[in-house]
Amino acid sequence: MNSKLLISPAPHIHHNNSTQKIMLDVVIALIPTILVSILFYGPSTLLIIAIAAVSALAFEWFIQKYVARTKVQIGDLSALVTGLLLALNLPPSSPWWLVLIGSFVAIAIAKLSFGGVGQNLFNPALVGRVFLLISFPVLMTDWSIPTSWFGGADLSSGATILSIVKEGVKEGVAVDQILSQHNFTFQELFFLRVGGSVGELSSLAILIGFIYLLIRKVIKPHITLSILGTVILLSALFWWIEPALYPHPLFVVFTGGIMLGSVFMATDYVTSPMGKGGMVLFGIGIGVITVLIRNFGVYPEGVSFAILIMNATVPLINKYVKPKKFGRR
Repeated sequence: MNSKLLISPAPHIHHNNSTQKIMLDVVIALIPTILVSILFYGPSTLLIIAIAAVSALAFEWFIQKYVARTKVQIGDLSALVTGLLLALNLPPSSPWWLVLIGSFVAIAIAKLSFGGVGQNLFNPALVGRVFLLISFPVLMTDWSIPTSWFGGADLSSGATILSIVKEGVKEGVAVDQILSQHNFTFQELFFLRVGGSVGELSSLAILIGFIYLLIRKVIKPHITLSILGTVILLSALFWWIEPALYPHPLFVVFTGGIMLGSVFMATDYVTSPMGKGGMVLFGIGIGVITVLIRNFGVYPEGVSFAILIMNATVPLINKYVKPKKFGRR
């Protein structure tokens, strides 16, 4: 017997990537969105982001050390990413205690109760957001709209553009007329002044982060592009049938959380399919559910619910839509 023969279980090929490196890339990709939100919403946004990030790390450290009594893994930065994403999904007027509750639900219930990083079924940040939305609907729909650079005193309270359009359509006002009355343009929708969650302010900043993640090969484009493509095509169909009731496809894409959700939440490794075909199916499902909720549901926004619903289908998708075996054409 050859003494140099080594026997070990798979995997036999290792990559130099680690959870920490991947999460660090996600944090870097979020920087443009965070900077734009601070620039236009003011210091209050920085406080929300800081509270969410620090509390997420603190909750994970405490639970792993004193409750689960397992190895503390806050160094992998996954809790930090969860905290940042939660903050970007909250209104800029969120009180500190609301942020803490959302952070606890995201880390303790949505993540660690399933066993920690790599084992959760649902995206933790979105679970925290939806919990807060259902539990504190008034606070979670108290929006601020930036009226100038460096926010602060130049913020005006009001409904999001999605809520304005939805209510206007119910009253029989055409979508184009609603947009004209409030001076909303596609340039503003693409960059700023649309109100909403902290991270929904600039689609351009989100796209910069998306490009960075693609260059770094942290994510694949299949999920994001299939979501955006489905939303555009389905919205275009509704708009073509009845333009007075349903908004232009570009309006649908550049408002609410579609951009943020499709780039940073839906692409989460743990809660999305493994194969390319599964990713496309997953993205199409999110796009369809989002448009249906927006057009026919009670809530003006639907991307958070759509992602969580499709998160639940991932085990089924992975079972029936499998990637090709290594070495197969």
